[in-house]
Amino acid sequence: MKKHLLILFLTLFFLACNSIKKTQEAIHKGNYDKAISLAVRNLNGNKSKKKTQPYILMLEEAFGKASQRDQEEIAFLKKDANPENSERIYNIYLRLKDRQQKIKPLLPLKISKKNANARFDFENYDEAIITSKNEVSNHLYTKAKALFASNYKYDYRKAYEELKYIEEINPNYRDTRFLMQEANAKGIDYVYVSMKNETTQVVPKKLEKDLLNFDTYGLNDLWTVYHSKKDTEIRYDFGLSLNLRKIEVSPEQLREKQLIKEKQIKDGYKYLLDADGNQVKDSLGNKIKVDKFVNVRCELYQFTQFKSAIVSGEVTYVDFKTKQTIKVFPIKSKFVFEHQYADHNGDKRALERSYLSLLMAKSVVFPSNEQMIYDTGTDLKRKLKAIISRNKFQK
Repeated sequence: MKKHLLILFLTLFFLACNSIKKTQEAIHKGNYDKAISLAVRNLNGNKSKKKTQPYILMLEEAFGKASQRDQEEIAFLKKDANPENSERIYNIYLRLKDRQQKIKPLLPLKISKKNANARFDFENYDEAIITSKNEVSNHLYTKAKALFASNYKYDYRKAYEELKYIEEINPNYRDTRFLMQEANAKGIDYVYVSMKNETTQVVPKKLEKDLLNFDTYGLNDLWTVYHSKKDTEIRYDFGLSLNLRKIEVSPEQLREKQLIKEKQIKDGYKYLLDADGNQVKDSLGNKIKVDKFVNVRCELYQFTQFKSAIVSGEVTYVDFKTKQTIKVFPIKSKFVFEHQYADHNGDKRALERSYLSLLMAKSVVFPSNEQMIYDTGTDLKRKLKAIISRNKFQK
């Protein structure tokens, strides 16, 4: 027991020393906020214990150096007078306030050797945060408005991101929400989706409808919208065409396989006989029974109904503005119809259980060619979605 306690004590001591070392290293490297986080974590719930004294001293040092560095950086950025610095200044003020908020719940922190509390020069940054937030908002708003003069969708998307940031830090600033909607509407790529049947087979209307029902694909996003029906009021940017080049449906096949199964099985009992042919009895005079085994044989005729359909083609991306093909992807889907049943001749007891269910089954009507082609649709749709998901339209 004493050995276990000693090991536990040494482990805790090692961890404590290691944590102190990490905090000191963070300060020496100028990573003050990491040092503050480590110190705060070790002081939570333990600030009055003797072992946490080093953390109080390191927290005091790290906070003072971090605050001084941030204040100097703000002074420099303001002196530079570049509007692009407004966001950086705003974030530094937020960092200054957040740093104080981490420490406040721990106060007061007493330094035993000095018999005094650790010193943290806190300031109220609320006014500075509000001022810098408005400066950021005004600067980004001006940038976004300037981008609206462009005819490029990418610029509208950049404007949207600027306005989105304003909405996050300064909700409902001027007409930001309205401009976000406008930027989104003007930055969207519209894709017209179509299907071409270049085979000699007839494609079921239901399959065509399912493949072009892009509402079920879940592919529309902030900047890309897919339409399978043209809207005359929309100028489409791209085209996506599913071109079916080949449809093959195999003949109906009935495959037969014969299996012979033999097994020794228990079939009742018989009385045990001795070497002279006399019945053997137990100590109570009862005749002794033993299992009786017999050999059984069965011929199994296993039938497999088989039919397959393969649909292959290409997915083509077209830029309507340049009228150039951007990308071409091969696509192929296969559907297999397979049904098994069986007949037998002989003793069914020779068969494994898996074969017994086949004896219960009967032959079925083969699906039509049209149904086979339609049944490839689920896999075809999955592969089409995968192609589009991996290859987004971009300008």
